[in-house]
Order: sequence, then structure tokens, then C-alpha cells
Amino acid sequence: MLGLLHRDLHALSGELVAMLHLNPGNRYPHIFIDLLSQLNDERLWLLAGLALLYAIIRCVEAYGLWRQRTWAEWLALVGACIYLPFEVYELWTEKSLMPLGALVFNVLIVLLMGRVLWQKRQSLQM
Repeated sequence: MLGLLHRDLHALSGELVAMLHLNPGNRYPHIFIDLLSQLNDERLWLLAGLALLYAIIRCVEAYGLWRQRTWAEWLALVGACIYLPFEVYELWTEKSLMPLGALVFNVLIVLLMGRVLWQKRQSLQM
């Protein structure tokens, strides 16, 4: 991170987008360039904290799923459902195979987790 100190982050983000062969005029690369050009210490710490929190939640979920805990299955179901509105919006605005694939994959995960939880509930009632 010390290499980024006192560098023009807007220019650096443009170089990174070019290196990845992305069109800087497209939506997502443009969002990335704008984010980096407005980055300061407070925002960097906030982004790092949010990334750490997200990673911790996903690690706890993975551990719980590995140990076959019901709470982790619920967490996975809720976590997958949170992304659905965003994926529908992306499909609505972009109309390409990438958002469609993400939506189909996520719906399959939601259905799988729902089925697992339903079967557990049925087995407990018997």
C-alpha cells in the first residue's frame, strides 16, 4: 500500500482499467475510476472495515455450513436472497448473458438452501 502513497489515484485507476482491457466509458470501470479519484483516508478505512466485516460473515457462514449448522443454512439463504433484487435490476438494465447467468445461479442456490431447510423442518416434525 505504501506504493500508492502520494500517487495520482485517478491516473492509477485509469492505468489499471486499461491494463485489464476494460472500456473506461462503460459503467463499472467508470464507477471504479470515480471511486478511486475520490478516495481519502476515511473512505479507505471505511471500505477496508466493510470488506473485513463481509469476509468475517462469510467465514462464519462457511464454518457453520461445514459443521452442518442450521443457523448457517439460514444465513446462506438470506445472504443469497439479498443479491436477487440487484441481479434482477442488472438483468433489466443490461440484458445480457452475464446478469442472467448470475441470477439463475443465485436462484438455484436459494432454491437449494430452501429445500434443505424445508427437509430439515419436515424431519423434525415427524
